[in-house]
Amino acid sequence: MAADESLQAPLNFSGHRHLITRLLLSTLTGRPIRITAIRSSSTNPGLTRHETNFIRLLDAITNGSQIQFSMTGTTLVYRPGLITGSAEGLGASGGVIRHEIPRECAKRGVSWWLIPLCLLSPFSKGNVNVIFHGEGCVTSCTQAGDVSADTVRTALLPLYKSFGIDRSIELRILKRSCAPSPAKSAGGEVQLVFNHQVRLPKTLHLLNPGRVKKIRGVAYCVEVPKTNNERMIFEARGILNKFVPDTYIFSDASPAPLIPTPAQKGTPAQKVKGAVGFGLSLVAESSTGCIYSADVCSPPEGGVPADDIGRQCAYQLLEKISQGGCVESVAAPTILMLMAMGTEDVGRVGLGRDVLATEEVIQLARDSKVFGGSGWGFRDAGEGKEEVVVSVVGRGVGNVGRKVA
Repeated sequence: MAADESLQAPLNFSGHRHLITRLLLSTLTGRPIRITAIRSSSTNPGLTRHETNFIRLLDAITNGSQIQFSMTGTTLVYRPGLITGSAEGLGASGGVIRHEIPRECAKRGVSWWLIPLCLLSPFSKGNVNVIFHGEGCVTSCTQAGDVSADTVRTALLPLYKSFGIDRSIELRILKRSCAPSPAKSAGGEVQLVFNHQVRLPKTLHLLNPGRVKKIRGVAYCVEVPKTNNERMIFEARGILNKFVPDTYIFSDASPAPLIPTPAQKGTPAQKVKGAVGFGLSLVAESSTGCIYSADVCSPPEGGVPADDIGRQCAYQLLEKISQGGCVESVAAPTILMLMAMGTEDVGRVGLGRDVLATEEVIQLARDSKVFGGSGWGFRDAGEGKEEVVVSVVGRGVGNVGRKVA
């Protein structure tokens, strides 16, 4: 970073909401930020453990970032560096970063780390290869609203193809894990390989949602009978086959991951099994390549039969499709942020009114303007359609570390 850039005044924000989005925009645009009053009125003030863990990940994949906390953790000053990826010699081992998620972060799914990392990866100077592991690494969806790693792999990563980013991208679930109860640990392991970096994402024009032509999914269970998968698949297909005959759901049964425990007085070191459970991830694809997803998992305390999980996931998918638009609520922030970072041209995408009205999308529009982007344009799709066409002008910032496409 140049000397005059490092001395520029930071942008000021307050509150803990949308913290990750602001850190992403800061890293992509190179603008330093200062966030104050982070849970200042709470009985547990300051940054949470999973937020500080994400900042550690940002520090690992960038070079030259400066991060300052106040004594209470209620104020954060972040001056971004260059996104270098998992290059050797920059905190990596053999070109692979092993990022540990501690047990205190088990309330959030691993997708909470994966989705922002996928957004930063195309703008990296080098390849990105990160392995998430630890007692807090949950690969299933969570009650906090995080989607499963399966949904990231099947519903979010394919969207990058619309921006000309489609080579050497892979998400591997090495060890499955479900959301643990307070007395348990997760112990999952996920590897993200993102080896397609670009100078600028292509301009997106996605206005026709088309009709759903096929549905795919993954039913998974961890250390419970495989019949739970069969029951989830049976219930989901019983609902979805009436609408789309081309419905296929894979079944994956995994043992619980073994978590090493340190030796204590009088007891040797041993390995204990992680949390158990089951869940279902469904993805619907339309004739124009639009993707809708649904995700349901058994709660940590149990007590919900597999039939209810399959039925709930199928209805959730139908509800996502009924919202209309070309992009669902989970993927909308990713699509809109890539459009804002792309070439200096007007990109357009059709969104359902319920998707556009979510707090995340509205705040992203405000924050993008604060970071120097142009205001978004809105107009009705017309012809009796319920969608709203969102126009975004790219900033042309792109990848400062990569000189060729």
